[in-house]
Amino acid sequence: MKRSSFLIALTASILCLQTAGAADKPRVLILGDSISIGYTPFVQTTLAEEMSVMRPMRGEKAENCSSTTAGVENIDRWLAIDGGKWDVIHFNWGLHDLKHVKADGKTVSDQAGDPPLNAVEIYEKNLREIVAKLKATGAKLIFATTTPVPNEPMKVYRKNSNVILYNEAALRVMKDNGIAVNDLYAFALPKLKDIQIQPANVHFTPEGSAVLGAEVVKAIRTALK
Repeated sequence: MKRSSFLIALTASILCLQTAGAADKPRVLILGDSISIGYTPFVQTTLAEEMSVMRPMRGEKAENCSSTTAGVENIDRWLAIDGGKWDVIHFNWGLHDLKHVKADGKTVSDQAGDPPLNAVEIYEKNLREIVAKLKATGAKLIFATTTPVPNEPMKVYRKNSNVILYNEAALRVMKDNGIAVNDLYAFALPKLKDIQIQPANVHFTPEGSAVLGAEVVKAIRTALK
């Protein structure tokens, strides 16, 4: 065989091995709101050699999975990303469900007297519908509790007592379905002043997102043991 032909054949073999190696990696899907958008890059970087970690995208921009209403409407599309066949799905909904909205049911409100986007009963109902779809994939499932929110005034009204209430509803769903829980609420609560954006903001600093991401990495690795 000529040297040029040999090199072409060798290169092709290496590419095939690399492709096969990527195909053999466990596949992980992260579903969630902007909090998960913040920690996803850290999770992807940390697990790059071990797993293929993906999340919904809109072109090059991460897609916000928003409320459970959006979850019910889009879950089939999200589960089909890159052909589906997930080994682990790490997911969360809640922060958008409990935000307050005006009478039109869409425009965000900063008023306590306006209702949440989804009452806790609707949240739980929607979450059960989503979980049924997730379980049907056969993937190992991990639910992340909704992270704490400040009780100070913000542009969008949220109250931490409601975070607790919605987390309790979600935990009922997870218990009924035997789903593992990554309790990011309990983990983040004592660290908020150090990892959450100040002044009052539901989001986390880049360093804070990395701290949350480390917990997500632990949960995913544990699920695959």
